[in-house]
Amino acid sequence: MIPSTTLLVIAKEPLPGRVKTRLTPPFTPTEAALLAEASLADTLRTVLAVPARRRVLVLEGRPGPWLPPGIEVVPQCAGGLDERLAAAFERCTGPTLLVGMDTPQITPALLAPALGTPAGHPDCDAWFGPADDGGFWALGLAAPESAPPDLIRGVPMSAPETGAVQRHRLLAAELTVRDLPPLRDVDTAADAEYVAALAPHGRFAATLRRLTPVGAR
Repeated sequence: MIPSTTLLVIAKEPLPGRVKTRLTPPFTPTEAALLAEASLADTLRTVLAVPARRRVLVLEGRPGPWLPPGIEVVPQCAGGLDERLAAAFERCTGPTLLVGMDTPQITPALLAPALGTPAGHPDCDAWFGPADDGGFWALGLAAPESAPPDLIRGVPMSAPETGAVQRHRLLAAELTVRDLPPLRDVDTAADAEYVAALAPHGRFAATLRRLTPVGAR
């Protein structure tokens, strides 16, 4: 069976001082950028390991040597995160699943239900992956080309109520919503330790082990 789902990864170029600023301290801006790069690399590796019609990195910044073959790159539009997420979906037709770069612990098995695999649900209009901090780590739409313009635009981002508001928007649009398991984003040093323990063999965990927090030197 030919894969039908487009996979989107929304990310920032891992530059010191531009990514993972809440990791500083205890990590330096350069170390935080290395952790961000490792998180993105693990995420893209998982994206390459699952069946998909297209695999697209929606990037703020420029691609670097961390980008593996097989990933398309499109620039993020201007505006807030809600505008950038909405614009990413508007470029797509047919089933589309978007994930961020902050959950390097994702696996093919975790994404499988939302990718039309035998474990999937053909009667589903949307998939929602809640994050422990109140946001969301995944959002999938069966038909983004017919989604209402306010489905994502106007959702307050990076707030404790982000996930609840977004899920309410999906239900208010009369979409059938199925949930993926909740995950913890990497925002703080404690998050990094927790996530690395869940995926100890990934590049993120290896990078974290190699780095020494400033306060421990």
